[in-house]
Amino acid sequence: ASDRARITVRDILAASPRQLVPQCGYQCMSCCRVFPTLWSLKIHIQHSSQEGYSCKVYYRRLKALWEKEHKEQEAASPQG
Repeated sequence: ASDRARITVRDILAASPRQLVPQCGYQCMSCCRVFPTLWSLKIHIQHSSQEGYSCKVYYRRLKALWEKEHKEQEAASPQG
């Protein structure tokens, strides 16, 4: 279960190609807050539940959907 909850910087960057906010930092796609560094965004996501909400749930669900889609694409692609 802890592996599913692990969200990497790569996962965060993959969440949106428009995530980089020019001259401001990185925006959380869940709560729309802007953070100066990718590291601070990752820390925010990991600890958002302490602030009364959880952006981690958004990213974890998004990652699960990507993994499911990737597996479906692999299954549908012809085996060479």
